[in-house]
Amino acid sequence: MNPFQPNNLLAGKRALITAGASGLGLSMAQAFMAAGARVMVCDVDAAALIEAAGHCPGLETALADVSAEGDVAQLFQAADQRLGGLDVLVNNAGVAGPSCGVGAITLADWNRTLAVNLTGQFLCVREALPRLRAAQAQGGGACIINLSSAAGHLGMPGRAAYSASKWAVVGFTQTLALELGPEGIRVNTLLPGAVDGPRIRAVIAARAQATGLPVDEVARAYTGQSALRRLICPADIAHMAVFAASDWAAGVTGQSLVVDGLTQALN
Repeated sequence: MNPFQPNNLLAGKRALITAGASGLGLSMAQAFMAAGARVMVCDVDAAALIEAAGHCPGLETALADVSAEGDVAQLFQAADQRLGGLDVLVNNAGVAGPSCGVGAITLADWNRTLAVNLTGQFLCVREALPRLRAAQAQGGGACIINLSSAAGHLGMPGRAAYSASKWAVVGFTQTLALELGPEGIRVNTLLPGAVDGPRIRAVIAARAQATGLPVDEVARAYTGQSALRRLICPADIAHMAVFAASDWAAGVTGQSLVVDGLTQALN
């Protein structure tokens, strides 16, 4: 069942959303579908993909790890077959990475965080470009939306790998916008604050364990970071993603679209 109100902002668009079987990715997929887009999602969780398809009739799904070059190539071939092309790429896949001081981060954890959060976006963009160029030639409106984080413009103690990867996404986005702007392809990044859901609860639990603080105290610190004094809802991000992908944002590119309730420091 799609909780979003139907509209025509993305009518006729074909969109691929990575890590779209649950959480924020699924919320964006539902919002895109409500806006008239045909949507395909990938994920590493096969069971979640089956469940998502059951809840969202018409949603296309594929099993893929965006950090694996072969998986990404197969994913875009599947998008060709099922969507008939691509107008919008949403690079949503990401991992939280380790919750500890820099000195305690293992190289394996550091590399895995960057592999998913940054290299995965690069691999997907590289595959998407010929498809987006074809869509642009046929009628325009092609775009890329990369997911960063409030930690992509603020420091975040205890989350060096995650923050480094999300700052890099902002630079990657702005560079792509400059490279692709002459072709009319827009590229923006979304910077969510702490988004309510299983991922942030896992981060809170990990931080509580690392610091020895009670989970409730760590959770209050997260909700108290923003001027709105609440976690961001997945729908807040999904609505911004629909706007960024729509013709209403035709003059918006290379921008960091921050949806964090005015967060000025991260704990």
